[in-house]
Amino acid sequence: MRHRCHVPQLGKPADQRKALLRALTTELIRHGRITTTKVRAKAVRSEAERMITLAKDGSLAARRQALGYMYDKQLVHALFEQAPERYGDRNGGYTRILRTVNRRGDNAEMAIIELT
Repeated sequence: MRHRCHVPQLGKPADQRKALLRALTTELIRHGRITTTKVRAKAVRSEAERMITLAKDGSLAARRQALGYMYDKQLVHALFEQAPERYGDRNGGYTRILRTVNRRGDNAEMAIIELT
């Protein structure tokens, strides 16, 4: 039973799901916006917002947590430099999900997730 377990499973085992979310979060922060399925976009939103919150904190422990999660070391340093002035006045809501047309192959709901 997985009653009341509200983790999006994404149809993958735990290790593959974690790797997918790490990769999508890294690419979202690198490019500013990515196109993926709506369910994956909703799952990656919490991870990306957590990374931005760590970057706003700016402490050494927060930097090490972000380095342990994201794949690109230089990207983490750039995020920690620009996040306090870009998101300093906000308490969350750093991402936006926009729905787009369904994917042609399997009619999956697609979405664009972007940093605001």
